[in-house]
Amino acid sequence: MAKQQEDEDLDLGAENAAGSKKKLIIIIAAAALLLLISLGLGWYLFGGDEEAATDQEAEVVVEQLPVIYHPLNPVFVVNLPQGGKAKMLQIGVQIMARDPAVIEFVKHNDPMVRHNLLSLFGNQKDAALRDRKGKEKLQSEVLKTVNQILKDQKGPGDIEAVFFTSFVMQ
Repeated sequence: MAKQQEDEDLDLGAENAAGSKKKLIIIIAAAALLLLISLGLGWYLFGGDEEAATDQEAEVVVEQLPVIYHPLNPVFVVNLPQGGKAKMLQIGVQIMARDPAVIEFVKHNDPMVRHNLLSLFGNQKDAALRDRKGKEKLQSEVLKTVNQILKDQKGPGDIEAVFFTSFVMQ
């Protein structure tokens, strides 16, 4: 009987030893996982932001040239296609760039720019230009047209914006 009791105690001891080994492995795995998560979070919060801050500082350090506005004079006056209430469109246009070479290039190519813009303005429907959305669409088309001329003629860059300084339909 003592022998049987001793065998049962040995069986229970083996089970407890196996159970404690499993617990120990789980605790070690949890600690390792927690350590990895902590390291990753620390890198993200401190290391990742430092790189982003460095990138932002680099962007801030890059200085832009001052804005240059150039009026396309004289103002554009075109006849609108028949079918609408308005028969004439008069638009004052200024372009914006930061590079003086771009402005000089536009001045040098003024006849080509004016020709293309007159064609663009002359094909507009007066109903489309009555609201803000239509005017903004025309503004983006002017920007695209002038930049395409600059690209085709191998200009030194692009213009950044186009502004209508007057807009009259009659």
